[in-house]
Amino acid sequence: MHTTSILQFLKENGQKLDFEIAAGTGIPLPKVRLSLTDLSARGEISRCAVTRFTNGQAVEGMLCRLAGSIPPKTPGRKPGAKA
Repeated sequence: MHTTSILQFLKENGQKLDFEIAAGTGIPLPKVRLSLTDLSARGEISRCAVTRFTNGQAVEGMLCRLAGSIPPKTPGRKPGAKA
């Protein structure tokens, strides 16, 4: 399995789609999907099925991120914050 390289890729690049992980790691997409299924079953990543439309065509994939990781807050004032 390629779980170690996939985990390292997600640590460095954050939330990504399965085909972006395949392109970034050089691992074939079917093997990436098998590894993502294994990582998800072990609770190491969070994943969900997504459908994106590119030029009117549906592209289905899995959106993945490390389990328990929350994107950092953006800098600046927040809506409803008082000065």
